[in-house]
Amino acid sequence: MTTYRAETATDPKETAADAAAERLVRILNDASTGILISIGHQAGLFETLAGLPPASSVQIADAAGLNERYVREWLGGMVTARFIDYDAHAKTYVLRRDIASAVTGPGVDNLARTLTYITLMGEVAGKVVEKFRTGGGLDYSDYPGFVQIQAADSASVHDASLVDSILPLSGRMEDLRSGIRVADIGCGAGHAVNLMARAFPTSSFVGYDFFEEALEAGRAEAQHLGLSNVRFELRDAAALDLREEFDLVTVFDAVHDQAHPATVLSNIRQALKPGGTFLMVDMKASSNLEDNIELPWAAFLYAISTTHCMSVSLAQGGDGLGTVWGVQQAEKMVRDAGFQDVRVVDLDEDPFNAYFVATKEC
Repeated sequence: MTTYRAETATDPKETAADAAAERLVRILNDASTGILISIGHQAGLFETLAGLPPASSVQIADAAGLNERYVREWLGGMVTARFIDYDAHAKTYVLRRDIASAVTGPGVDNLARTLTYITLMGEVAGKVVEKFRTGGGLDYSDYPGFVQIQAADSASVHDASLVDSILPLSGRMEDLRSGIRVADIGCGAGHAVNLMARAFPTSSFVGYDFFEEALEAGRAEAQHLGLSNVRFELRDAAALDLREEFDLVTVFDAVHDQAHPATVLSNIRQALKPGGTFLMVDMKASSNLEDNIELPWAAFLYAISTTHCMSVSLAQGGDGLGTVWGVQQAEKMVRDAGFQDVRVVDLDEDPFNAYFVATKEC
């Protein structure tokens, strides 16, 4: 006699629900790890660990000048996230070698610096939720430390690539050496324009921004570097009424969060001399949502747009273009501003951004 055993069928709905729950737990864990990474970067713990052999929590805290109890708890999170190796017998911690380059140093490889945006978004999330109900947006003053975070993140790219890789895209290197007039719109803390001023002492530079705190940082750096060919002015780019004054205008990741980006682009064209060059850097993503699904950092771009870039534009009664306006729309808006010759260029050393080079007709 043959005996048959009934097989319990797996409910596809339960399987899908379990998979969704598992993914959410991973997100919860990874998001929490992101916050710990941000804290570790801001507290200087990664840099401290990189310079230490296996050490106890007391030794690490002393070396970093921090409270041991907080350091020990943070270390626990980093051990379970597999960023730090722990010797249970000796009770010592050591930063993993394969992780070190991604969380230390001033260069573009240090992504711990970028993760500080996570804690910033957390600080304003409650205020943003209210804007979902009322509309409008948050003011720049609602973002504590944003200028410093953005400046540090941008500086890693500019220090490595601005003079040697980015500016040559403009085709104006010889002109910069012989002496031309250059404006940087939405200059923020001014590091980029100061780098240019230092590299090309015979050219003159001006940085425009409407955030005084940022301009003060730019002026302080210029003074520290002993630069006499750069100045910073408090100006709203949408109200910039200059005609044929500059040979080169640059904008680094600043157009998409303007209140009225089309007006800004039109003003830039007006400010250029005939034959002048416009170099714009902005986020490399598609204007089509469906094309961004496979972009590894797409969710971050939409998140920072929701919590900052779109919001600060809407706060000014602006268009709320957002971080993910996309390469296609960006190129179209540059052309609509009156530029006929527009090139879009990628740089291997900067996968996050697209580079737009436009020339004003003579």
